[in-house]
Amino acid sequence: MAETPSPAPSLYAAREPIFPRRVSGKFRNLKWVLMIVMLGIYYITPWIRWDRGPNLPDQAVLVDMANRRFFFFWIEIWPHEFYFVAGLLIMAGLGLFLFTSALGRVWCGYACPQTVWTDLYILVERWIEGDRNARLRLHRQKEWDLRKARLRLTKWVVWFLIGLATGGAWVFYFADAPTLAVDLVTGQAHPVAYTTMLILTGTTFFFGGFAREQICIYACPWPRIQAAMMDEETLTIGYRDWRGEPRGKHRKGEGAENLGDCIDCMACVNVCPMGIDIRDGQQLGCITCGLCIDACDDIMAKIGKERGLVDYLALSDEPRERAGGKPRPIWHHVFRVRTMMYTGLWALVGIGLVFALFIRPEIEMTVAPVRNPTFVTLSDGSIRNTYDVRLLNKHGEDRPFRMTLTGNEFLRVQLEGTPYETVTVPANETLLQRVYVVAPGASVPANDERTAFRFWVEDLTNGDRAYKDSIFNGRTN
Repeated sequence: MAETPSPAPSLYAAREPIFPRRVSGKFRNLKWVLMIVMLGIYYITPWIRWDRGPNLPDQAVLVDMANRRFFFFWIEIWPHEFYFVAGLLIMAGLGLFLFTSALGRVWCGYACPQTVWTDLYILVERWIEGDRNARLRLHRQKEWDLRKARLRLTKWVVWFLIGLATGGAWVFYFADAPTLAVDLVTGQAHPVAYTTMLILTGTTFFFGGFAREQICIYACPWPRIQAAMMDEETLTIGYRDWRGEPRGKHRKGEGAENLGDCIDCMACVNVCPMGIDIRDGQQLGCITCGLCIDACDDIMAKIGKERGLVDYLALSDEPRERAGGKPRPIWHHVFRVRTMMYTGLWALVGIGLVFALFIRPEIEMTVAPVRNPTFVTLSDGSIRNTYDVRLLNKHGEDRPFRMTLTGNEFLRVQLEGTPYETVTVPANETLLQRVYVVAPGASVPANDERTAFRFWVEDLTNGDRAYKDSIFNGRTN
């Protein structure tokens, strides 16, 4: 009788929840400081006031979607100046390349929003449920009693409030924060604000509380891209196996003299928020947060061994250290051709943005000829062309602008709706003005005759000027 074939093994492994143990040390302290600073910046920035004068918002950082402008303290970015935002994104990308090539996934370990909010959620979980062993016991408790329900409900409520504050802070960047806060509480805010808050609250609650390391491993593309940014000179977290192996417990009389420094205490594994064993080498899940270094250094101090069994190190230093030598200084790995190239490009883009920011005009204009008809012959024989001129006043007050032209002595300007050459443009607004350019005299129109000239606009308050070149259709003499 034929045997029944055994079912094929499953390629799916269920996720094992990770409960990192509390650890102290210089890298953990650095992460606390950075978390407080970055969360403080995120939550507090919308409430900072900045006086820009009348008719302008007094919020220091504001993405004004209604008026299509971005305010950042004294800087005001208009839609046609989006190249500033593009430049900042390029700088952010180059900065990420720079830090990764020098220090590995330092962004992921210390500054990534997923890492920061996950750290905060783990801290709340530890405060409510206890450290690693207590949380493990609660997780393995199959039956829900009053204590487990109370702890879990308390934790989830705090997580939800953190997520709600996160979503609330985000929408404050897009409207006046005090006004929007009142509208949100009284139910008068726009449905988009409530929807955005709900989405961000849910994603923060799920990503920081439940998904955690799964976002870094499966959702984030950066772990797969970082390999192109790193080389053998990159400083990243590693295990000095030539010093730690063979690992084992250092018990007297049991051949401890033949063992390496690693006592196989699993401290580096128990504190890892990604649940990996750094002793197995570089892995996709490692975010180089440094917590395993703190844990291992603490154990080395207790057993009287030198720190650095787990440490930031470069692959290029491995042969030297195996031979008994000392690693090269940090500056040797940080200041090299690749990192200096990224630094140069980053600085070049930054200097270009600052230069463009200081030379940009306070008034701007665009000229669009009206093509239907191309020109009109008036009763006195004059030839008239029509143009739609858009004037932009970036000042916080109304300004009188005067329009003139140069390039041909026969042409003159007429503004629709006024006998003068001057028009008032409202503060921080764009004015569409129809302008007529007339060639006087008994000119005979000719479709093949075109005359170049230049439109000028002058701010009569401070003398600033702007110009655009255009074409006049028809004979001018």
